[in-house]
Amino acid sequence: MASEKLTPLQETEARRKAAEEARKNKSTVVRTDEEKAIRKERVEKAKDALTRSVGIKGDHVASARVALKDFLRNLNEPKQPDDERFKMLIEAPFKAPPKKNERR
Repeated sequence: MASEKLTPLQETEARRKAAEEARKNKSTVVRTDEEKAIRKERVEKAKDALTRSVGIKGDHVASARVALKDFLRNLNEPKQPDDERFKMLIEAPFKAPPKKNERR
């Protein structure tokens, strides 16, 4: 059996139909007021940490800022960090990692 190759127009149309079908089958997430308040508080804390970390220098700051931005980008993903991990994420730009002991 030879597989048919789609033309670019057919491929675009197939993608459009698949996206339309996915939108129809999408279920909405209902969040309680408590969950909304927690999410809002976390967003405020993450944005505050990003704002305050702008002028800080260090190798660890860039990766910590990227982690905060990823958190904000993926806010609607089902798996979110627990409170302890979130606290570490917020404090990461301001705490230098411990130096490795190189006396050997």
